[in-house]
Amino acid sequence: MQIVGETLTRADVEALLAQAPPTFQDCIFDQADLSRLDLRNCSFTGCSIVETSLYAARLSQSTWLRCRGRQADFEAADLTDARFQSCDLNNSNWRRARLASLTIKGCKLTGANFEEAAHLGLTFEDCLLVGADLRRMSFRKARLVQLDFADADLAACDFRDAVFDGGSLRGANLKQARFENADLREADLGGLTLADAKLFQGAWITQRQAAELVSELGLRVA
Repeated sequence: MQIVGETLTRADVEALLAQAPPTFQDCIFDQADLSRLDLRNCSFTGCSIVETSLYAARLSQSTWLRCRGRQADFEAADLTDARFQSCDLNNSNWRRARLASLTIKGCKLTGANFEEAAHLGLTFEDCLLVGADLRRMSFRKARLVQLDFADADLAACDFRDAVFDGGSLRGANLKQARFENADLREADLGGLTLADAKLFQGAWITQRQAAELVSELGLRVA
């Protein structure tokens, strides 16, 4: 069942869910309370979920394509095997959500909060994570494709054996993060402090990056 171009309330969505998992296209859910609803296997294309509450909703195997979700609230939601692509999710909240095998590609997640999210198998690709809260996340052995972590909170994150395919760590909080054997040769490492540099022991960088690091630390090489 396909729903196109409608502005929907919680009551509307509940009525639709009583039939079969619907497909929503160009629908508006702005500021709606969709908390705790069972939206498994639903599809959302070109929809707006600005400031929408999906608190503790069941969203496993749902798909989201080109959706707008500024300040959308996914706290405590189950997003197992869900997929987001080309969505604007700036300042969204994913705190304590279940993100197992979730795929997020080509999305804007500036200022997003992933505090205490269960993230085994979570995949980011080509995403803006500027200023996002990703504390204690594990990216161990992951291939990180074009992820902009500028100014993000990456405290205690695990990047051991990870490969950075582009992307940026410029200005990120890296306190207690681990980078042993990480390949950082294609990442932007600008703005690092002397304390940050110690975290990269055992990581791979280029001669150019090494020169930039020395310059950032205020040292002169004769």
